[in-house]
Amino acid sequence: MTVTYTARVANARFCGFSKLLLAWKGSIYKVLYKEFLAFFAMYAAISITYRFFLADDQKRYFEKLSIYCNNYASLIPMSFVLGFYVTLIVNRWWSQYSSIPLPDRIMCTLSGGVQGGDEHGRLLRRTLMRYVSLSALLILRSVSTAVFKRFPTMDHVVEAGFMTREERKKFESLHSPYNKYWIPCVWFTNLAAVARCEGRIKDDNTYKLLLEELNDFRGKCSMLFHYDMISVPLVYTQVVTLAVYSFFLVCLIGRQFLDPSQGYPGHDLDLYVPIFTLLQFFFYAGWLKVAEQLINPFGEDDDDFETNWLIDRNFQVSMMAVDEMYGDLPVMERDRYWNDSNPRPPYTAATLFVLRKPSFQGSTFDMAIPKEDMHFQPLEEIAENLEESVTRNHNLALFNRLLGSAPSPTGFVGGALRRTSAQLQRLTRSVSPDPSFSDAEDEEDKSVGRSTGSMPSGLGLDTTQSTICSCGGLIGTCPPLSGAEVHAQGERAGEKMTEKQPQVPKIPPPTARTSTGRRSPLALAVKSHFWTSNATNRSVPDFFSFHPIGDPLKVMTPKPQRSDGKAEAASLLAVPSIEVSTFPQNTGRKQMLADSQLLPSNGQTQCQCAGLGSEVTGAGGPVKQ
Repeated sequence: MTVTYTARVANARFCGFSKLLLAWKGSIYKVLYKEFLAFFAMYAAISITYRFFLADDQKRYFEKLSIYCNNYASLIPMSFVLGFYVTLIVNRWWSQYSSIPLPDRIMCTLSGGVQGGDEHGRLLRRTLMRYVSLSALLILRSVSTAVFKRFPTMDHVVEAGFMTREERKKFESLHSPYNKYWIPCVWFTNLAAVARCEGRIKDDNTYKLLLEELNDFRGKCSMLFHYDMISVPLVYTQVVTLAVYSFFLVCLIGRQFLDPSQGYPGHDLDLYVPIFTLLQFFFYAGWLKVAEQLINPFGEDDDDFETNWLIDRNFQVSMMAVDEMYGDLPVMERDRYWNDSNPRPPYTAATLFVLRKPSFQGSTFDMAIPKEDMHFQPLEEIAENLEESVTRNHNLALFNRLLGSAPSPTGFVGGALRRTSAQLQRLTRSVSPDPSFSDAEDEEDKSVGRSTGSMPSGLGLDTTQSTICSCGGLIGTCPPLSGAEVHAQGERAGEKMTEKQPQVPKIPPPTARTSTGRRSPLALAVKSHFWTSNATNRSVPDFFSFHPIGDPLKVMTPKPQRSDGKAEAASLLAVPSIEVSTFPQNTGRKQMLADSQLLPSNGQTQCQCAGLGSEVTGAGGPVKQ
């Protein structure tokens, strides 16, 4: 019988487990005392031989050997290997117990699902339940030594009443090289189908529930069989056993008390009996014994599962449930709390203290909060569900305000670029009715243009490099300017830009093509500039993507015309995604300048410098190199 001590440790008290140390059945003393006595006897034999039978030179050699073994015994990873092994065995032990098939769910389903108070109905229920018990008996007989000793042959199973002689003949006539514990389950399903056809099982839902419970029962039987067949890998068990045994074999020599007169470190005292070595053996060897006892709980150890008791209990309870208790109901009557809306079962004098305890209402039920913190605050100032564009423009405005508050020696560059961006926006609205630009994009471009702040001083723009004119021309390099000249020119450029802003000519839509069949470079530049800005992050102003051109021989050209006649968006601005190519000859540059002459104007061709935002005006002719 399994050793049960749960009631003895129900309440924690002083030295509560100490009472369990005196138990013998199922104790570590009963399991380990033989190995413990053998270890102590071998230790004593080696100690006696060292003290009384060895010569002096042999004693010196043995002492060196003992010190060597004691120094290197700790290299054996016994605690690590043994701890993982025992954890695996304990988890496996409980999983095997959870896999023991119990008939309680099937017997309840049979009692309520298979109808009929006559002898045939009673025979159906008892036979179905007996098949279930027979299947459990066959699998337990296959895995448990205690059950096999009780039912060594099939004759014993027949004599015990789990199987009839006709069923035994049918069972033995089915030839199979494998375990046939599943045959009674098949008999169960066939008989359940007959009961369904006869109307003993009223509906398909009950029939389905009955088969599901049987499959769950059969699955547990199969799991027990596989636990018996698939053991813990042998190499793991061997490694753990070798680690423990080799460690204590080394301790037999390494833990000997040596002659104190020799002056060896740590051997100043001679106690004859190694107390702590014996305790270490007791703990580690006992740990290994725990794994040895739990690795197969279907044996005959003190703590193994009581499989024979389970067979008796399951068979008796299941037969009573489907036979004697079928349709057996007590008389229904009103309970004693029929008119009581708050029923309170009584307490004995031993449990009366429970009434004095307040009912638990929750961990925060008694929490105290100051009165000034309990008033609701107005929520009018909290803006909720803001659109993404509003949030982005607001954040950008704050960023530009922060940049504008700090003085910068290159502040004129930011002003020029802002004016350039504003002019490009006006040119786009007045030039291109291209359907690819929606009203939402125009509004967004306006908001971006309004919220653009000053250019940071760390952009490091080089004024000695070439830039590209928006009409396709190439502006030559400019000499570097001093600080005063830069500031003066910035102010003059700002005044000039302010005066000329109302006189920006109206350029027709870019759908008008030149004589060569291509759109004007200015239209391509304006459209591609805003097209690329829409594809990128709108929270960053467009002028951050401008890059100066260091080589005057390299310019950005529009991509070739598509076959369907629609021009792709190409930019003359320094966007990283635009292809850069060099003109091998002057013909390409002349062609671009010729295209720029075809733009309608009022006698003036306005060019916008993409690098510094200044304007270049001419008399309607090509830009001179």
